[in-house]
Amino acid sequence: MTVKQHARRLVWPTVLLLLSLALVLFPSSLTNLFGYSETLSLSVTALTYFASAWIVSRVLALAFDQTAARRRPYPRLLRDLIAALLFLIAFAATVSLFMGQGAVGALAGSGLILAMLGFAIRNVVADTLSGIALGVEGPFRIGDWVDIDGLARGRVIEIGWRTTRVLTRDATYLILPNSQIARQRITNYSAPKPQYRAQVSITLDHTLPITQAREVMLNALKGAKLIQSDPAPDVRVLAYEEAGITYALRYWLSRFDRDIDCRDEVYSLVDDALRRSGSVAPRRRIELVGAGLPAGPVSDASSPLVPVQSL
Repeated sequence: MTVKQHARRLVWPTVLLLLSLALVLFPSSLTNLFGYSETLSLSVTALTYFASAWIVSRVLALAFDQTAARRRPYPRLLRDLIAALLFLIAFAATVSLFMGQGAVGALAGSGLILAMLGFAIRNVVADTLSGIALGVEGPFRIGDWVDIDGLARGRVIEIGWRTTRVLTRDATYLILPNSQIARQRITNYSAPKPQYRAQVSITLDHTLPITQAREVMLNALKGAKLIQSDPAPDVRVLAYEEAGITYALRYWLSRFDRDIDCRDEVYSLVDDALRRSGSVAPRRRIELVGAGLPAGPVSDASSPLVPVQSL
């Protein structure tokens, strides 16, 4: 929303606030127009409370939208929460104004009804309170790509009071209760920046030296079109075991929605490069121990499996 649009939204709250303040500060004008009435005087004061809450909520919404320090939009839930809190304060002030000391007694008398109502809508209350917590803490914002462990993986398109809406990479529209999201581990792939590093694991035979394997894989990724060239990809050794040498091929992505395509490109390029260099994946070896057979490693590709016999 532009500054001009926000300015138009501030017109009516400002007019209402100025009018109510004028009537409160100059009660003689109110008396001349309508005659003296205590109820009318209290109503004008209550109108001032609500007009103040209205204009403060609009000014805060303008400040949120114009804050340059935040590159991502604030969730609508946070602005709704602040507006609801301001109007709740205005309502409480109005009740105290009209009822005076009787306000406390009225609230105490309705405690049982409120308790019964709260028990009936406990799930709604849990979702709403979780939505408030998510709005205040801000683990994700609208437009972020998130992985909600066990629930969904996709882009957040709306954060509401009770539910959060997520659009998956398969164009599936998910509506998730906020109370369930609050109990799960959340991975945000768009914060603090949309770029992040991914990796794939590749196991190669011992016959291929580590230096040569690293060179072959890095040269293969020079032809990649989807992953980022800056920072450049790198290769790290994860494990040196009997089954082979496991490498971690790490690379940077510009956006999470390209994750599957980038992984497919990396595997394809590395596979072609390894085959051209004559490298193969490690072959499984089985040690055969039997009567009249020498013990030692034998490739399962050339010898049948012989059961181990007791000597």
